[in-house]
Amino acid sequence: MLGVFLVGRRRISFQLSGFLEDTKLHPEGVRFTIRVPATSANIGPGFDVMGVSLTLYLTLTVSLPRDPPPRMFTTPDPQPKIIHTGEGADEVPLDAYKNLTTRVALYVLRCNGIPSFPSGIELHCHNQIPFGRGLGSSGAAVIAGVLLGNALGQLNLPKDRMLDFALMVERHPDNVTAALMGGFVGSYLRELDAVATSAASVPLAEVLPEYPADAGEEWGVDPPNPPYGIGHYVRFGWAKEIRAVAIVPDFEVSTAMARSVLPTEYSRKDVVFNLQRLAVLTTALSRSPPDPELIYEAMKDRVHQPYRKELIPGLPQVLASVTPATHPGLLGICLSGAGPTILALAVNNFDAIAQAAAEVFKQFGITVHHFVLDVDTQGSIVEEQD
Repeated sequence: MLGVFLVGRRRISFQLSGFLEDTKLHPEGVRFTIRVPATSANIGPGFDVMGVSLTLYLTLTVSLPRDPPPRMFTTPDPQPKIIHTGEGADEVPLDAYKNLTTRVALYVLRCNGIPSFPSGIELHCHNQIPFGRGLGSSGAAVIAGVLLGNALGQLNLPKDRMLDFALMVERHPDNVTAALMGGFVGSYLRELDAVATSAASVPLAEVLPEYPADAGEEWGVDPPNPPYGIGHYVRFGWAKEIRAVAIVPDFEVSTAMARSVLPTEYSRKDVVFNLQRLAVLTTALSRSPPDPELIYEAMKDRVHQPYRKELIPGLPQVLASVTPATHPGLLGICLSGAGPTILALAVNNFDAIAQAAAEVFKQFGITVHHFVLDVDTQGSIVEEQD
């Protein structure tokens, strides 16, 4: 199966065969990078269904010594050394047993019979993705961990199996699927048999347990393996003219808080409203030239945005006032993921659209900054460094 890994200048199918052993070409050791894109989920009516990968990145540069023993403890402290720069540099734990990316990597390794990291690893994480803003920062960290575990263990996991591991940690498929696969995707969690459903429903505290201060080599070496085929996905088309404007307010909204305000039941009218628009939007965004009248209406939502307005002052006003009629070039506008970032899809006048939203937020005492982004069609990649 053709995957998304790049090794050297060759694209291969998720294989790093001999990657750690073939160090003769690397007299000072082995270096490779993992790059994972930001994502925006929901895209209006596609709550927990649709996601798109965007050109902001979490990048890990991984260094190993010349002759790493990849499958055993070899020193009293085999933890990777972690350096973090960019977004979240003051917040991210540098302890490998607390850092999300390395905890996920260790989970993948241990599910495949490898109890520890190889000795001497150094990880330099550089992050461009704002934390807690609805641009998939946690999903990117999870995918980076899955790719790191796969590479260090030389597991050659197919991408569908990597998605299983990611979904054991990040229980909603929209962000992690887009981050791994790239492009504009729709995804769902498959209905599993009773045994697999039980395995996929293990509490997150058992999948990624908090490591105690006195954790030793044998602590947590037998984590629950993910069942096969937890999530399925399809890739949609995306018109080449469409760019994404991410308008990022200067405060965070946690996903847990954003989910807590949602109702447990919806009216038939609201469900049909979203289904109609979702069916139209997946095709409308692929057509060239894009139709702003069609897309703007199709990006409306009644499932999550109306309930999150209390968490995001100015949200209804931005969605109502920034339209294709008032701002030519705009196609549609919505909340990005759980927010508070606003995602505007447009073909031109990107900065003017962002400025209009900024003026609305300013009335509520909120400052914003923005990014003009393209869709990343590659998804996550691993690339060997010279």
